[in-house]
Amino acid sequence: MKMGGPQTVRGSSRRSQGGARLRVGFLLMHNFTLTAFSSFVDVLRLAADEGDRSRPIACSWQVMSPGCRPVRSSCGVEIQPNADLMDPANFDYVVVVGGLLHGMPPLPRAMAPYLERAALAGVTLAGVCTGSFVLSRLGLMGQRKCCVSWYHYRDFLDEFPALVPVADRLFVEDGDRITCSGGAGVADLAAHLVSRHLGASAAQKALNILLIDRPRAAESAQPAPPITEGIGPDDDRVSRALLMMEQHLAEPLAVARIAARLGLSTRQLERLFTARLGETPQESYLALRLRHGRWMLAHTVLPAAQIAVELGFADGSHFGRAFKARYAMTPTAFRRTHTETVGAGAPDAVPRVYG
Repeated sequence: MKMGGPQTVRGSSRRSQGGARLRVGFLLMHNFTLTAFSSFVDVLRLAADEGDRSRPIACSWQVMSPGCRPVRSSCGVEIQPNADLMDPANFDYVVVVGGLLHGMPPLPRAMAPYLERAALAGVTLAGVCTGSFVLSRLGLMGQRKCCVSWYHYRDFLDEFPALVPVADRLFVEDGDRITCSGGAGVADLAAHLVSRHLGASAAQKALNILLIDRPRAAESAQPAPPITEGIGPDDDRVSRALLMMEQHLAEPLAVARIAARLGLSTRQLERLFTARLGETPQESYLALRLRHGRWMLAHTVLPAAQIAVELGFADGSHFGRAFKARYAMTPTAFRRTHTETVGAGAPDAVPRVYG
């Protein structure tokens, strides 16, 4: 195996056992996210047998592709499916694993009619990572809520203005459609399905072996809601600049570097921000970091000093001064007030960005 080249991993050739109580078929898109696929499979295999022997007894899974052709993940690892497109009635769930959104080639010719046939047969379809885009493009998400990562929230709105995207939850189950934002949330979705079919103890056992404390519920918040409200589709450069900022909260990028990545001068970027947002890029960047800090104070137990480090502030005092200047209270006072209001049943003191 050459370093840097495509690596091939063969799917299990073991056929499902007749007694499997949870049967899952996987369809991998070109440049799919390996984490989304492997997290799902690992929960299934650990729940399917005693210990970590991985025999597909209580659960079974098949990795399919038209003609059993290998599928390349976004990191270069290739998966060799172990089945052609099987009768969807063999499965409780058909899971579409997406990945890189832009530059995605058209679906293999046989895949669209296969998913449509599965839907007509009443098989639950699940889209994980950008698999939700695939289901939406095929018209299989009509009148349903669709969970997407905050990272792709605006992409989804631009492409599917008539659908309802949800970007503040790990996954959403709407009838016989399930969509999941991806990342570590896929393990939570898999555990949710295992718990439904095999019981909570089987799900907990699988997560424990994976060193995950406990399953998170569907409505659990995604860990890093972005702050890009109010940016219209004609503000592409501002949106892209804000996205770069969101992706570099701990080690803030210089505004000049952000501008260069967009093919702009610093002065051009400043003019765009002033025109669109009424503030400089530096002010927007600080607002993003403080807003995220406020979210972390409300939704985590991390001390303010650690939050300061994770958001690129020099120290806790620097974070505290900036926080108080923006929100008129210290981080400690905010956390105490938030805890009291939520504990009393009042609405969340930090409204989520998306719902």
